[in-house]
Amino acid sequence: MKEVTIFTDGACSGNPGPGGWGTILRYGEIEKELSGGEAETTNNRMELTAVIKGLEALNQPCKVTVVTDSKYVSDAVTLGWAKGWRAKGWKRSGGEKALNPDLWEKLLDLLEKHEVKFQWIKGHAGHPENERCDAMAVARWQELK
Repeated sequence: MKEVTIFTDGACSGNPGPGGWGTILRYGEIEKELSGGEAETTNNRMELTAVIKGLEALNQPCKVTVVTDSKYVSDAVTLGWAKGWRAKGWKRSGGEKALNPDLWEKLLDLLEKHEVKFQWIKGHAGHPENERCDAMAVARWQELK
């Protein structure tokens, strides 16, 4: 299996408001940048979308390390929360609705196609790829203002 690193970030002006996401895929020396945005969204939706778009760009099963500054995304996957929400019909432990079930469903399906591990990093702390993903995300939401 190919080993790929996916760096991601999402950004939003207002929450909700215009948002953007940025993703860098790295396979050896090869890099590909992807970005996009939505006119009315939330930061968490953009964080999820960045990971989803990165995984969707892979055309075969891969070993993937997702590098993200989103605890929302990394914890929900690595601690099993998202799978639990799906098993309970998109309800959280207290019975309240889980947010963003449409995106979580897509992400969980993609995680079944690849061997994925998540690496959380502190955002806005000088990590070059995180800073680049943030810049792409911000540029995309600014286009939508």
